[in-house]
Amino acid sequence: MDNIRMSAERLEKRQTIELRKKHVGPSCKIFFSHDPIKIVRAKGQYMYDEKGQRYLDCINNVAHVGHCHPDVVKAGAQQMEQLNTNSRFLHDNLVLYAQRLQATLPDKLSVCYFVNSGSEANDLALRLAKQYTGHKDVITLDNAYHGHVSSLIDISPYKFHQLSDVEKNQSVHVALSPDVYRGKYRADHPDPATAYADEVKDMIEKVQGKGRKIAAFIAESLQSCGGQVIPPVGYYQKVAEHVRKAGGVFIADEVQVGFGRVGTHFWAFQLQGEDFVPDIVTMGKPIGNGHPMSCVVTTKEVAAAFLQMGMEYFNTFGGNPVSCAIGLAVLDVIEKEDLQGNALRVGRYLTDLLEKQKEKHPLVGDIRGRGLFVGVELVKDRLKLTPATAEAQEVIYRLKEQHILLSADGPHRNVLKFKPPMCFTTEDADLAVEQIDHILTELEEAGGLKLHNTLNAENESCKRKVTLLTI
Repeated sequence: MDNIRMSAERLEKRQTIELRKKHVGPSCKIFFSHDPIKIVRAKGQYMYDEKGQRYLDCINNVAHVGHCHPDVVKAGAQQMEQLNTNSRFLHDNLVLYAQRLQATLPDKLSVCYFVNSGSEANDLALRLAKQYTGHKDVITLDNAYHGHVSSLIDISPYKFHQLSDVEKNQSVHVALSPDVYRGKYRADHPDPATAYADEVKDMIEKVQGKGRKIAAFIAESLQSCGGQVIPPVGYYQKVAEHVRKAGGVFIADEVQVGFGRVGTHFWAFQLQGEDFVPDIVTMGKPIGNGHPMSCVVTTKEVAAAFLQMGMEYFNTFGGNPVSCAIGLAVLDVIEKEDLQGNALRVGRYLTDLLEKQKEKHPLVGDIRGRGLFVGVELVKDRLKLTPATAEAQEVIYRLKEQHILLSADGPHRNVLKFKPPMCFTTEDADLAVEQIDHILTELEEAGGLKLHNTLNAENESCKRKVTLLTI
């Protein structure tokens, strides 16, 4: 262990912090800024600091098949020894990978553009949509995040909410997030999918009334930064119908949630049903297990329109032989180790454990997710849904002290996010939830929160609702 640590750590932690402050942009934030962790190696679902301390990684959906998976490392190293060049030369890796990737998608989605990050993929998707439709306006969801380049900050309310109205792009229109827990239409609504989709329909009509035209509706298949939001089934079908009727296309952003993470399906958009097929799908993060690569997949019709623009599309590193070798290895590992099946089994186990915590802890307002993409929303009051933001941050920091890495997100930063490497086990789930249980118990005792009071209030609320309905 000492030899590994010595080879991995070149500077003392204090020196690393000083050099980071001196040379790295101050807007580049770091986890646990008051006492950051220095990670020097990782394997599977575990990360290790400079002292050899092991941390359980519950948040890294980039290391999809596990940190430093030997098959992925070997594939990249072997190809790097032979050749790495651009896609203007023929190479089998590119076409074989495109073929393998397409086989996981509906037949209609058959044309690939390889790029290097989720941001690049979403930026290119917008270009494809605007060229195909000849329109400019884009509809995005509230609290969405699609990337860090200028075109994507414009369509990412998660980021641009902090800007003034003057700075916002007037061709971008923000629809309600289809959140059935704290949104406008909730779980008790008879048809939240239609209700939220009708909001998009109304928005389109208003935009058209101003003489503008919709190029695309873009959405994360499951919202991640927005707080692990799971859209009601049927919502995207109805939205796609409205958008296509207006001459636009539907872009599904799978950057956070693709490649089997949801367990029952390989792609999260498939949770909506077999009758829903986007016009463009973007993917990134887990695609290369930490290697910088991404992809846009679309229809032949959209690709043909992009060609007619007359401008060649070339990406220096997109689709290079090393990236494609790594991409193929990731797909092989997902299949060989049944990681999609593991996401389903362990995800259900984790969700069941968390549901029991909801029965026990008044701070737990909602448990939601699919597979190994799970959110725990903390609230101070289950009726008012008052966000327990400070408590969520306290949970994160205390878990870190127990060597468990978890994050909190959502518009109120009160949703604990589970999106671990796909090799996450039931034992890992037991460990994480056991510690969350202890922490919540201490926080509730300190705050005087008791579950029976919350349940009584909820029951009284239900009685009032029944009475109103009866009248």
